[in-house]
Amino acid sequence: MRGNADGLTKRQLLPANTATRARQLRRDRTEPEARLWRALRDAFPQAKFRFQVPMGPYYADFCSHGVKLVIELDGDTHVGREDRDAARTAFINGEGYGVIRFGNPDVTTNLEGVIATIAANLPSPLVGEGGAKRRMRGRSK
Repeated sequence: MRGNADGLTKRQLLPANTATRARQLRRDRTEPEARLWRALRDAFPQAKFRFQVPMGPYYADFCSHGVKLVIELDGDTHVGREDRDAARTAFINGEGYGVIRFGNPDVTTNLEGVIATIAANLPSPLVGEGGAKRRMRGRSK
C-alpha cells in the first residue's frame, strides 16, 4: 500500500501552502544559492539535485532523492540558530537522507572545494568525469 493508513503520501500530508512557499523560495534565492545550484547541475547532472524541496516542516536547500543527500547552505539567518539547524538535520536524517552543510562564504570563496566535498559524498558512478571517485562515507556533517 502506498502512503499511510489512510492512503495519503507524505506529499499529500503537507500543508496546502507548501508548494507556493517552495516556489517563492526558489524565486527569491540568494547569490550563493544560485551559484551552488548552477555548480551542482553542471558537476553532478546524474544526481538530479532539486532546489528548495519540502521535507516535513522544512525546505531542503538542495536535495538528490536518488542518492539520499541534502545540501544545506547556511547564510546570515542561521547565526544563533544552531539548535534549530540541529533539529532540521535530525529530521532529515530520520527521513533517510545524509546532510552536508556549508556557509555562504564557502560557496563564494571556495566553490571548487565545496564541489569536491560533495563529490566525496556521492557514489562513484555519479561523480562527474575528472572528479574524485570515492564511495559514500560520513554523509552527515
